[in-house]
Amino acid sequence: MEKLNTIFFGTPDIAVPFLERTHELTDVKLVVTQSDKPRGRGMEISACPVKKRAQELGLPVLSPEKLKDSFGEISQIPFDVGIVVAYGKIFRPNFIALPKLGLINVHFSLLPQLRGAAPVQQALIQGYTQTGVSTFWISEGMDDGPLFLQKKLDVDSQDNAQTLFEKLTALGLDALQETIEQLTQGRVLRQEQQGTPSAAPMLQKEDALLRPEQLSAQELHNRVRGLACGPKPKIPFLHNGQTEWVQLIRTQLAADNSAAPAGTVLAVEQGHGILVKCKEGALWLAQVQPAGKKPMPGEAFANGRSLKPGQKVFVEK
Repeated sequence: MEKLNTIFFGTPDIAVPFLERTHELTDVKLVVTQSDKPRGRGMEISACPVKKRAQELGLPVLSPEKLKDSFGEISQIPFDVGIVVAYGKIFRPNFIALPKLGLINVHFSLLPQLRGAAPVQQALIQGYTQTGVSTFWISEGMDDGPLFLQKKLDVDSQDNAQTLFEKLTALGLDALQETIEQLTQGRVLRQEQQGTPSAAPMLQKEDALLRPEQLSAQELHNRVRGLACGPKPKIPFLHNGQTEWVQLIRTQLAADNSAAPAGTVLAVEQGHGILVKCKEGALWLAQVQPAGKKPMPGEAFANGRSLKPGQKVFVEK
């Protein structure tokens, strides 16, 4: 059976395995990524992960500063479908109309749930117990095009952004392969999204503010799970009148009958970490990663900063 002619649009690490699968299953005519940018500690200008992998595979690459600048060149390439994974740019109607069939996006949620840039992190922060992957046809709106297919996934209570990304990547590769196989066989599926949409906006610094006086232990636990990977946003850990930026790697819900004010350290225990009183319940800070250092047990972090029961943390000045 003749392969589809495709153009792949993607930029970060997470898109690399999708480029590889698209390369296996289709004839990739071109790879389009975001432009080279300063990266790493030295902030040297370098290519994004998708561009590097495409070059290793011997595929032609375009990395325009603005997508519209490449319209003329891309419009000269006949292709059946565009595959889009974490490209990071908006497609105007003239681009959507270029491929014979359209542009297919792989999105890490069960659309119309969690439309936006951070569906994995927001699924955790918002306390979803089920999510999944959608392949859908890009339209002019935000993640609102017709669905091709969806695959569901239960969210484990201890999943964080890293583990959920890994699970959804594997599921997404299966979804992409099934989509490409059906398109290759001439089955073009388009089904309107059903249900009430919800949003998954890009994370902001405000999302990293942990306010135990305003949130329950469960809500704080969910927020930590959603922030527990990636370079930002870091969490401002307030203690002894000082602010230290950290990454909370792991937390654990705890029973609590204390009458202490929210934000109070209730205990520091070996093997458990730092127990913090919340608006409802309490939360163990089991693993903490200070800026520039490796993850450490919560109790080691507390001991290094002389944190003791009765002191306040995370409470805004």
